[in-house]
Amino acid sequence: MRNSLSHRRRRLNWSQQELARRSGLSRAAISAIETGRVIPSTAAALSLARAFDCSVEELFSLGEIDGQQVDWAWEPRRQRGRFWRARVGGSTLAFPTEWTLAGSLRHDGVYGESKLELTRTMNPEKTLVVAGCDPSVGLLSSHVGADCGLRVLPLIRSSREAIRLLGRGLVHAAGLHFDHAENLRAAGEVLGGNFHLVRVARWEAGVALDPAQKAASIREVLASNLRWVGREEGSAARQCLDQILGAGEKPTGYHRTARDHHGVSETIRTGWAQAGICVRLPAQERGLRFLKVREESYDLCYRADLESTLPIRSLVEVLRSRSYRNDLQQLPGYEAAGAGDRIHE
Repeated sequence: MRNSLSHRRRRLNWSQQELARRSGLSRAAISAIETGRVIPSTAAALSLARAFDCSVEELFSLGEIDGQQVDWAWEPRRQRGRFWRARVGGSTLAFPTEWTLAGSLRHDGVYGESKLELTRTMNPEKTLVVAGCDPSVGLLSSHVGADCGLRVLPLIRSSREAIRLLGRGLVHAAGLHFDHAENLRAAGEVLGGNFHLVRVARWEAGVALDPAQKAASIREVLASNLRWVGREEGSAARQCLDQILGAGEKPTGYHRTARDHHGVSETIRTGWAQAGICVRLPAQERGLRFLKVREESYDLCYRADLESTLPIRSLVEVLRSRSYRNDLQQLPGYEAAGAGDRIHE
């Protein structure tokens, strides 16, 4: 049973002793009920609701919001915070808010001390949750919102992390950007045959450099004593770095790791590193030099059994739209031909 005693009490600037006085309960009972150690009797629940001038249903719940059971996608790292809601498969999930590839997004509610409380009305069935590291996902989000009326939660995850979340039923789609065969293999290892893969783009991956560095080739870059920013194991960018190193060892000065392509380019722009692996778009937007290493297929993977759901139908519709393809094609390093094409049945 969840309750909002502590939140309501703090909002009114009441101590536990003050609430005890107003409700006729003991301070110890108030503490035990707030922390969930004790389920209140009917009389105690009515007394507390009367003290707050609200209904018992507003004060206590069985983990439901709007009549739907809500489970955490993953446990929050803080005792109090904000959350989003989304319907994924047959479950309504609560997601602790985090920094996304579209920045800080408006939340649906707050949590703390055994309670969830909505702060605005947002239909969880009209939210699309995408895990990946596409630096242009804000463009996709704006098209999905404008064309289909859905909100997008673009969570920052490596390709390996994203496909694992999809396998656990916690996101609608996962972004993969290894080569085509590896994208298929990574999805198959987690989902078996129950998935579809749709193309978003081909993009250029390579080495982003501090503009002061004049190396004209990858060989010259590797021969220089530069400070590097890397990516975590399991990311396609780390795989690209291992490819150019040959033996897969970290270069001298490899002291920092970034979560995504924007993180790599920003670390270089601010002077904390001089080189790193990312795609062309964020490097060029930040005025960095860029040496192409390879082209990659960026694909979105989703479960085949969810193809008819509103979030997936809306996603595919936008990927295939002429307006989205035209906008995507104009980004540096992106090739939008085939966007929305299914490349795995």
